[in-house]
Amino acid sequence: MSLNQRSVDPRFSLNQWTTRHWPLPDLVAGCVDRGVRGVGLWREPVAEYGVARTAKLVRDAGLSVTSLCRGGFFQRPDAVAENRRAIEEAAELGAPSLVLVSGGLPEGSRDVDGARERVAEALAELAPYAGEHHVQLAIEPLHPMYCSDRCVVSTLGQALDLAAPHPPDQVGVIVDTYHLWWDPAVYDGIARAGAEGRISMFQVADWTTPLPEGVLTGRGMLGDGCVELRRFREAVEAAGYAGPIEVEIFNTELWAMPGAGALDLTLARFAEHVL
Repeated sequence: MSLNQRSVDPRFSLNQWTTRHWPLPDLVAGCVDRGVRGVGLWREPVAEYGVARTAKLVRDAGLSVTSLCRGGFFQRPDAVAENRRAIEEAAELGAPSLVLVSGGLPEGSRDVDGARERVAEALAELAPYAGEHHVQLAIEPLHPMYCSDRCVVSTLGQALDLAAPHPPDQVGVIVDTYHLWWDPAVYDGIARAGAEGRISMFQVADWTTPLPEGVLTGRGMLGDGCVELRRFREAVEAAGYAGPIEVEIFNTELWAMPGAGALDLTLARFAEHVL
């Protein structure tokens, strides 16, 4: 085993979107070469490669799928059927959780309360189906700037309230530093999530300003911004979470790097700023 392999924290998981343009076989080979044990996958590249083929590739490499992204977008008319398919894909991949981004307002709507009610209704329909497939629905609150078009769930407290009617093995929450660092109640929320057994995943990225024009690609490399990454990690651990830590960074400069170089930089920053 190489020095790099020995030095990688076993909790580290590479979210596929961090090295977005790295072909899946190369990503898997690169993770194995560096001793990375987990990968967070996305439905679009998995569909392109084939779900069954991806499951075999990852399994044969000895990697774990730490999550599948993403379901949700409940403002769409076909949302429940599409999310059922996503649950089935997660189960086939061996992913313990399906990340849910709730979706924003329906076109032409100003009814944010109604949009949140639709999320609750969809969860009620989907949670038992997820339970049958041994997949946990993982509600991800997004920063409020995404509320209108992408996610009407903005705080960890809101996510936990939506999860509350359902068994923890069916519905949990994502703690993502990029989206939650600003929330004054986030550490109370993390403690509550831990007490309820609902922390599905801990994801890390940094917040840098000024944001680029395309805010979707504005996540900062670990250590480049203002987020107390280590404090978050200590908080989720204190709440009882001992699972993977996914690095999920949407950043055009990172995507322009060769995949192996981007992974090496990510691993180095993870060790320096998260651990």
